[in-house]
Amino acid sequence: MTEEETRGTGPQGRPDAEATSRFVEKFAAQLVEAGMQRMPARVFAALLSSDSGALTAAELGEQLRVSPAAVSGAVRYLTQQHMVNRERDPGTRRDIFRVHSNQWYEALTNRDGVLKRWEDAMREGVTSLGENTPAGRRLAETLAFFEFVQEELAGMMERWRVRREELFGPI
Repeated sequence: MTEEETRGTGPQGRPDAEATSRFVEKFAAQLVEAGMQRMPARVFAALLSSDSGALTAAELGEQLRVSPAAVSGAVRYLTQQHMVNRERDPGTRRDIFRVHSNQWYEALTNRDGVLKRWEDAMREGVTSLGENTPAGRRLAETLAFFEFVQEELAGMMERWRVRREELFGPI
C-alpha cells in the first residue's frame, strides 16, 4: 500500500472518492446518533468534505446515490437550520448548496431565537402551573438552565470569534 493510499489521498494530495465516502457515512452516522435525520446528515457531511464546500443537487445525488427529491428535502432542512446556504450558480438556473467554514458558529448563534422562545414558554408554564408546585419548580429549573445557556453561549461565541481569528485569520 502506498503512503497516499494509507492516508486516503490520491494524486495532488486530494482525498480519494472511497476515503471521502467512508468519512461521509461515518460522520453522518454520528450526526444521526445525535438526533439529526439521516439524509440531511449525509448531505451535510458530503458538503463539509468537498474541496469547495459547495455542490449542486445533481452532484450531491450522484455522490450519495440518492434521488433529487431526497437531496431537496435534506437541503431544505439544512437551510432552515442555517447549516447550509443556497446560492445561484452564475449564468445558470442551477442552485449550489454551500457550507461555510463558520457553519457551526452560525448554527449555534441562530439557536438564540429558539432558546428565547423556550424561555418564554417555560416562564409562562411556571406562572400557569404555580412556582410552588412540583411541575412549576421543574419548569423553573428548566427556565434557569435555558437562561444560563443563553448567557454562556454569548460569551463562548465571542471567545470563539477571537480564537478562530488567531488560528485561521479574519473571515
